[in-house]
Amino acid sequence: MEKIRWGILSTGRIAGRLSDTLRTLEGAELLAVGSRSRDSAEAFGERYGIPRRYGSYEELAADPDVDVIYVASPHSHHYVHTMLALEAGKHTLVEKSFAHNAAETRRMIEKAREKKLFLMEAMWTRFLPHMVRLRELLGEQVIGEVRLIQVSMGFRAQAAPESRLLNPGLAGGALLDVGVYPVSFTSMVWGKPERLDSQVYRGPTGVDLQETLLLGYLDGRLATLISSLHTPTNVAAYLFGTEGYIEIPKPWYHSQVLLIHKDGQTTSVACPYTGHGDQFQALETMSCIRAGKLESAVMPLSETLSIMQTMDAFRAQWGLVYPNELRA
Repeated sequence: MEKIRWGILSTGRIAGRLSDTLRTLEGAELLAVGSRSRDSAEAFGERYGIPRRYGSYEELAADPDVDVIYVASPHSHHYVHTMLALEAGKHTLVEKSFAHNAAETRRMIEKAREKKLFLMEAMWTRFLPHMVRLRELLGEQVIGEVRLIQVSMGFRAQAAPESRLLNPGLAGGALLDVGVYPVSFTSMVWGKPERLDSQVYRGPTGVDLQETLLLGYLDGRLATLISSLHTPTNVAAYLFGTEGYIEIPKPWYHSQVLLIHKDGQTTSVACPYTGHGDQFQALETMSCIRAGKLESAVMPLSETLSIMQTMDAFRAQWGLVYPNELRA
């Protein structure tokens, strides 16, 4: 199998997690890392066994041997760093949330298509075995027609005001950090909503610390989503159908079991895997690149754009604008 050579852009925790994973995958070569400083790149490269270490993102993008770049910087920098990678001719996997907003997302997609390069949002949960099985079960209508969805994603962030989570300049807040997961989950099942309503609590730094999101569809289907950096939640997901319901127990985004509640009985569906789970998005990326595909059918760019439009609409309700975001 021809190896796909990876470059890692940024040296934070999430970049380290995928780097650890890539070292174990057949067909992947962890070739290069770029950071804002040479010292950080050297330390990261030493830790994860990465041979090429660059003290700038521009140097990483210019490496002629890198096939694909994983953009793992804060949300606030995804647009700039993705455009850098695409301009340099690199296939690109972009950490969620994809960008500040839909306007930036649209430009990123246009650039990838102009350059004929693969581009995908790193919504790693979409590729996990239990999500694959869930889509199959819904297709089989094992609980009839799904009419209600309830998903929560929240924890209490112990972070400084200037941190990535709470700093508006870094696009902090619950929506882009954890809220994108429930929104993407609902999009996976039903697509784009027709109606939106919400309640939000904005903290001292101005970012959204927690919110309840209500997504409505024309035929009466409803989704209630909770995201929080202020309050721990049950981190579970429920899909209620006309003949029963499916529960994805805590943590729903990382579960290895589905519980089908129907006719007074509960059936457990095991969906085991090893490792963190981000290996599946990396395998999808490499499979698409080898096949010459420019996007993934599982996480298509049109859906990433739709999800960003939904989150833009919620922020518009709250009057929440990030200081560095590019507008239409």
